[in-house]
Amino acid sequence: MLNEKIAALLVEQVNKEFYSAYLYLDFANYYEDAGLSGFANWYAVQAQEERDHAMMMRRYLLDSGVRVTFAAIDAPGKAFKDNAAPLAAGLEHERYVTSLIAKIYAAAFEDKDFKTMQFLDWFVKEQGEEEKNAEDLIKKMKLFGSDAKGLYLLDQELAARVYAAPSANAPAM
Repeated sequence: MLNEKIAALLVEQVNKEFYSAYLYLDFANYYEDAGLSGFANWYAVQAQEERDHAMMMRRYLLDSGVRVTFAAIDAPGKAFKDNAAPLAAGLEHERYVTSLIAKIYAAAFEDKDFKTMQFLDWFVKEQGEEEKNAEDLIKKMKLFGSDAKGLYLLDQELAARVYAAPSANAPAM
């Protein structure tokens, strides 16, 4: 049985991962409205990944005998001034999620809950990748976003992203 504090943090994280999916769908909506369907696709795929993260954590909790409760998911509702703004908000959000995962990991470490630490190892690695991807998008937008042809090509690159379920090394959903 999981320590109550760790269980509560993981249940809270399930809900935050679902919020992340909402947030990225909101970004996708913004880019659809802006005529950048490649960017919209990139964030729609990102939303699917966040949903998977929530489902993986849910499964871990259920397998650990913890009842998972769902909270209301806040509407993202952020207005963006330009096409770079969602990218910056995405990086900020990924850094926030990284801090949440670290908080859960620290609680598991303090409790010597090695099983949960091992489970979270995948998420720690994933968050490193998520932050790098967000940083790379910002760099590319700075390089190519002010040039119409460059923005078009970047949008085409992002349109090619396809959803891939978590790897075999990921925790079970």
